[in-house]
Amino acid sequence: MPTLSQNSLCVRQLGRRDYASTWHAMQQFTAQRTADSPDEIWWVEHPPVYTQGLNGKPEHVLTPGAIPVVQTDRGGQVTYHGPGQLLAYVLVDLTRKGWGVRDLVSGLEQAVIDLLHDYGIAGVARRDAPGVYVDGAKIAALGLRVKRGCSYHGLSLNVDMDLEPFSRINPCGYAGLPVTQLRALGGPGDLTEVAEVLRKHLCARLGYNSSQII
Repeated sequence: MPTLSQNSLCVRQLGRRDYASTWHAMQQFTAQRTADSPDEIWWVEHPPVYTQGLNGKPEHVLTPGAIPVVQTDRGGQVTYHGPGQLLAYVLVDLTRKGWGVRDLVSGLEQAVIDLLHDYGIAGVARRDAPGVYVDGAKIAALGLRVKRGCSYHGLSLNVDMDLEPFSRINPCGYAGLPVTQLRALGGPGDLTEVAEVLRKHLCARLGYNSSQII
C-alpha cells in the first residue's frame, strides 16, 4: 500500500475483470481497512452481467438469456454491466469524512455531470432516481453499500457499449427507461481517456487534494 494522506485518493486500474471476484475483493478490502487506510477508487470493466440489488424485484429481469444474473449486496434494482462501460468503485471512509450516503451520491453524480459538461453535454441528476440523465435517458447508474461506515460498489458510466442488453430488463426498476452513452452523444469512446477526466472531477467533488494511480 503506498503512503498517502487521508485526504489523498488511491486509484487502481483493474482492466476487464469478472464481476463476482471484484465484488468479493471490495468486501474484503472494506472488512480489512483501518481508520488510517487511504480511500480508493477502482476502475474496472466487466464481461456481460446483470446485477440485482438487495431489494431488487425479480419481475424487473425480463429476458436475460445467456447473460448471468448476480444477486449482489448493493442498493438499488437490476442493472447491466458490459464491455465499453466504465465502472468506478468507490471505497470511501464516510465516517472519517463526516458524510452520509446522500453526500457521496451527490458527489458522484456531480462528477459525472462535470465530465459531460466538458464534452458539451448537459446532464442532470434526479432526486427520485439516483444516477445521471441526458434528455431523459440514463447514462450513469449508482449503487452503493456501506459497512463499518465505509462505502463500496459505486457508479457505472456508459461510454461505448452495446446497449441492447438494457432492453431485457427494467433498468434500475423503471420499465421502458431509455439509456444512452457518451460516444452516441459526441463524446469519446475510449475508457482510459474518460477515466482520466472522471478521476479529476471525482477528486474535486469528493474533496481529495491529490490522487495516485497504482
